[in-house]
Amino acid sequence: HNGDKEQRFSLNRSYYGLYIPKMYWRRLENFSTNSLALIVSDKSYNEHDYIRDFEEFKKLLNEK
Repeated sequence: HNGDKEQRFSLNRSYYGLYIPKMYWRRLENFSTNSLALIVSDKSYNEHDYIRDFEEFKKLLNEK
């Protein structure tokens, strides 16, 4: 979701991947048995770098 419209992608093959740039709301769902999500980043995880509330996300988008 880019704040304006939502798109859905089905990653139903092990060789599929999806790049999600910053300031896009994403939701992961419908994992099959024994599947996993691999997150690749150039920075260490920091809880404060993430927005957990969709309304807060939309507010930050409108401020830009």
